[in-house]
Amino acid sequence: MMTRKTLIRVLGVVIFLLLIVSSINKAAQFSVNPSRFDAYKQFKFRVKWDGRYIPGIIRVNGLHRNTKVVRMRNGNEPSIDRKSPGQTDYEPIVLERGRTHDTEFEKWANKVMNFGSGAAKEVSLKDFRKDIIIELLNEAGQTVMAFRVYRCWPSRYNALEALDASSPDVAIESIVLENEGWERDYEVVEPQEPSFTEPQ
Repeated sequence: MMTRKTLIRVLGVVIFLLLIVSSINKAAQFSVNPSRFDAYKQFKFRVKWDGRYIPGIIRVNGLHRNTKVVRMRNGNEPSIDRKSPGQTDYEPIVLERGRTHDTEFEKWANKVMNFGSGAAKEVSLKDFRKDIIIELLNEAGQTVMAFRVYRCWPSRYNALEALDASSPDVAIESIVLENEGWERDYEVVEPQEPSFTEPQ
């Protein structure tokens, strides 16, 4: 039979273990798939605009924003600056893909500048801006996260990157998109990851 001291010690150990388990569960990086511990990979993604997934994109340079630091100091304060956030700038997004006969990059770039089209037809002011969606996928191809990028327009279009007769690489087409901000789409939630059983 346990003594009172032993019982208190056992209860203390049990409570301690429960607290550890609880803190581990709270620190889980994946709420729907708690057994997953590895971060998502960067090689599964897709890009969409005008309600259509754009084929063949091999690289997206990433989503970056920078907020300027506004410094101020009153004359009677210590000799250090106070800092506050100023204007935020969203960096351009670069999309690259292997050159094919799909014309989505070219058509969009032509809305900004269509060479030789004549007066009042060089720029399609009504619709040269588009919102795009960048989706990150898991290894099984499920959408795990999405970002909406607003009021994009192509400031640079490369119909062909440099060609090299000694290179085995594919020909590359690229577009640089200016934008006015992006945000994560929180309606896209972590999916239940699939598991498969071996056939009997």
